[in-house]
This record gives sequence, structure tokens and C-alpha cells, in this order.
Amino acid sequence: MTALLSYQTALLTRSQRWLPPFILYAVFLGIGVSSGQPVLDSLGYTAAALLPVAAWLVRICVTNEPPAARSCVSAAVGPGRAHLAALLVALTAAAVLGTVATLVVTLISDPVSADHQTRVPRLPAGAAGLLATLACALLGTAVGALTTWPLLRSTGRAVPTMLLAALLSVVVTGSPAQAAVSGLVTGSRSGTVPMPLLPLAAAAVLTAAAMAVACALTSRRSP
Repeated sequence: MTALLSYQTALLTRSQRWLPPFILYAVFLGIGVSSGQPVLDSLGYTAAALLPVAAWLVRICVTNEPPAARSCVSAAVGPGRAHLAALLVALTAAAVLGTVATLVVTLISDPVSADHQTRVPRLPAGAAGLLATLACALLGTAVGALTTWPLLRSTGRAVPTMLLAALLSVVVTGSPAQAAVSGLVTGSRSGTVPMPLLPLAAAAVLTAAAMAVACALTSRRSP
């Protein structure tokens, strides 16, 4: 599996197809986050903006290889393992990007509540923001896994479906991402730091299920 992960990582970095989602995320943060804003509000925005980026990274990793190259890799290690490696590399890239962004946002934001009346401890706030970011990275990976090959083959259907699913994952009540982000926003209003452990666990379970479905279908459907 290590060789597969290294192979998929090399494909992602050398293709430079990761640049557009990384730039999009930087633009999101440049617009929505600025120095001196309440830390929990900024961290909530940072986490929410990562979800569509994670889904986009999944699509990039899954479609990086030409069909012939993918067939060779699948024949050597099995289609399920080859697909899983692509999904894990996308998830790792999203998690690393989100972690770096969370650290920067935590440092530049003002450790106060939304009304600037209550001090918010910076370190616990950063930890809560990181958990929310990881939850969004996981759920974004699940969205990407379910809206690209092998479940959806047509780009015309897959991309709009991915964008809609990513949006709903952030705003619909009951979504782990929505719960994690809204918890940070609510905590900012009250000046308390919530730890979104339950949303993170739910996102991990959903992502594992989505990956399992996608990997199982790769052995039944040709590229």
C-alpha cells in the first residue's frame, strides 16, 4: 500500500492539477478571513470552505491516470486497492491543507467572542477548529468518492452533483460538517470553545462507508 500511496502522491504533485483547488481555497480564505476577526468564527469559515476543495481533490486523484495506466495498476494490485490509494491521497492532501490554514487563521485571529467581550483561549480554539476542519475534509472526501468514477462517469453529471452535494453537506442540518461549523459559530457567540468530536466521528464513519462503496464498485466497472 505504501508504494501505491507514493505513486498516487507523485501523480498528484507532478500533474499540478492540485493548483486550482489550492488557489480557490486561498481565495475563499482571503475573502472571508482577516486579521483581528473572532477566532472561532474564522475557524468555522476555514473548515467549511475546505469541504468542496476536498471533494475536488478526490476527483483529481481518481481521474489522474489514463485508463490504460489505471488498468495496469489495477491488474497488479487489484482495482479496489488502487482506488483506495487515490482516495487516501486526496484526503491527506485536504487534511494537510486544512491543518496549515487552521494554524495560520488561529494565529492571526483575535481570541475573543463574536461581540469582542469575552476572551477565548487560543489553543483550545485552534484544536476545536482543527477537529472541525478534519471533519469537513473527511466529509468532502466522501462527497468526492460518491460523485465521481465509478459511481458517476459523465463529467456533465458528476461535477454539478459534486458541487450540490458539497453545498448541502455544509448547510443541511444533521450533516457532520454543518454540526461542526455551527458549533464553532455558536461557541463564538457565547465565548465558549466546543470540541466537535461527535461530528468528527460521524464524518469518519460516513467517509469510510463511502470509500468502501466506491472501492467495491471499481472491481465491477471498467474505467
